[in-house]
Amino acid sequence: MSQVVVRCTNRSGHLTSRDVALTLAGPPFQSRPTALPMPKILYADNNYPDTDLERALFDPVGIEIVAGQCKTEEQVIELGQGCCGILLQYAPIGAKVVAALPDLGIVSRIGAGFDTVDTEACEKAGVWVANSPDYGVGEVATHALALALASIRNIVAYNRDVRAGQWHFMSPGTMRRPSGLVLGIIGLGRIGKRMAHISRNVFKRVVAYDPHIIDGDFPAYVERAATLADLARQADVVSLHTPLNAETHGMVDAAFFGAVKRGSYFVNTSRGAVVNLPDLINALDAGTLAGAALDVLPEEPVPGDSPLLRHPRAILTPHAAFYSVESEKELRRKAAQNIITWLATGKPEYVVSRGTRTP
Repeated sequence: MSQVVVRCTNRSGHLTSRDVALTLAGPPFQSRPTALPMPKILYADNNYPDTDLERALFDPVGIEIVAGQCKTEEQVIELGQGCCGILLQYAPIGAKVVAALPDLGIVSRIGAGFDTVDTEACEKAGVWVANSPDYGVGEVATHALALALASIRNIVAYNRDVRAGQWHFMSPGTMRRPSGLVLGIIGLGRIGKRMAHISRNVFKRVVAYDPHIIDGDFPAYVERAATLADLARQADVVSLHTPLNAETHGMVDAAFFGAVKRGSYFVNTSRGAVVNLPDLINALDAGTLAGAALDVLPEEPVPGDSPLLRHPRAILTPHAAFYSVESEKELRRKAAQNIITWLATGKPEYVVSRGTRTP
């Protein structure tokens, strides 16, 4: 086992004075003979102020970074020539990319979701796909609870009314006591379980729907809803925590909103495309939903002509549920570590789909 410890200070003030300790399982990562080229990876895209953290990880083990801001597969292909790995945030990685980059062995996503990566095409070609699955569980669950309580307690509406000169406890309307409400969670994975845990003493009951979780994996304080419609009928507050895939795309639609209690609240911190947005807006307009709090949308940033921007019962945050200073460091470190570990051992630490290509 080998350990690489790096101290890095950034004069820009972002992610400063950090100690990065990397423990690589298996044999030490050996420096390559000078006759051989350094392994090269494409940092396909990111929205961070700098790449200092990644360079602090890659430089000591001799990995060269090709940095880009790729929005299309063609851009990924152009910059990815000769690269053995791709580190990405939102760049598209499809069959076309995989076919055009014969040296590619691993794709590592900076995040838990991987809906911009064609995992089937990667697996077929032997390319490993990895992610950062557990970096911001607490942050997302806390954000979801904050959005739920902000909706129930009319926090945003109070702030708006006070600034407009209104000073009355009933200015935005009536409200109900959270301890008398039922929280419904769709998707009981890492974040859904954390949401249930931190919310169980806030709400009267917690129910959840997840057909992929066995009864034994439901916490004792979470009741199981048999179907999505069953959850909709029971919940006063619905919090969405599912991945985006073929099964969940558009899953929350007019049929779902037709089954919910009138005057209920809806929170989404998972993926925007799980929800049919026109159906949600119709439910808001009809009063079926008393409020909707959304951190994610099918199109981001939110279009300037979206009715959500003007809707008095909608709360929007900019895909920020994952964020804290600590979670950002963990997120980026784990995504980069996948590539380092694959180069050292032939397998990344957080496997989404298995590959066969070796360094």
